Amino acid sequence: MLVELFALLKREYLRWVRAPMWIVAGLMTPILYLLLFGQAFNLGALVGSSPQGEAALRAALWGAPDYFSYFAVGMVGLVAVTSALFAGTGVIFDKQLGIMQRTIATPVRRSTIFSSILLFRGFLVVLPIFIVLGLALAFAHVPGLVGMTVTQNVGALGVGAVILAVFILAIAFTSLFLAFGFLFSRVESYFGVVNLLNLPLLFTSNALYPVGTEPGWLQNITAYNPISLAVDVMRETFFGSSYYPHPVYVYLLGLLAWAVGLVALALFLAARALRTK
Repeated sequence: MLVELFALLKREYLRWVRAPMWIVAGLMTPILYLLLFGQAFNLGALVGSSPQGEAALRAALWGAPDYFSYFAVGMVGLVAVTSALFAGTGVIFDKQLGIMQRTIATPVRRSTIFSSILLFRGFLVVLPIFIVLGLALAFAHVPGLVGMTVTQNVGALGVGAVILAVFILAIAFTSLFLAFGFLFSRVESYFGVVNLLNLPLLFTSNALYPVGTEPGWLQNITAYNPISLAVDVMRETFFGSSYYPHPVYVYLLGLLAWAVGLVALALFLAARALRTK
């Protein structure tokens, strides 16, 4: 089983490195958001430099010292959605080109075929997330740029919680878009659905703007959004738990529940698509 898994992972890797523009385009979008939107949208200038204004801003940003720090962590959600969005396209292309049918005809287990796609595509989601977080921290040392400021001492447990949240979020969204890849046979249908889905996922989360600016009904939706759950884990770890109603492990459990459900859905659809006809 491991031999087949590594062989399929190698195939996914070769397909990825032979399309370098996908790599560049996938990284440039979040980097431009950090350089342009994150730097330009300075909420601190609106409240002034008074202690009362700074305290009000920190309360609105749930403990983050400034909007860029709040936004930089929220970029994890944007990167997860935009990077995972292409996970299903490879499945559709394989079905259209007959590659999937030839793979099914081999003795490789169906679960191995699905696992290889999920693992490699999940890795492609995780990689730019850590690059974006690293760049946000590095900006603090570049003259003329605002960088991400971590206000808490992050120990080994905190680092582990952040890494775990990133990996679970990556698996959840990769599974979601893989499910659509196995469900549809045409790229047009696939992108028609995912383009209707990705913006509502972002805009019903707390990734880009403070929760307090939302109406009550939207705040209730935001609280259960998987992006919000992952981002809350990281913000509570980086900026403190004073403004958060639940400890980190509660958000991790909620995020894990989303991932389990989406993986189960993707497995069900993959089993139907990979069934020999």
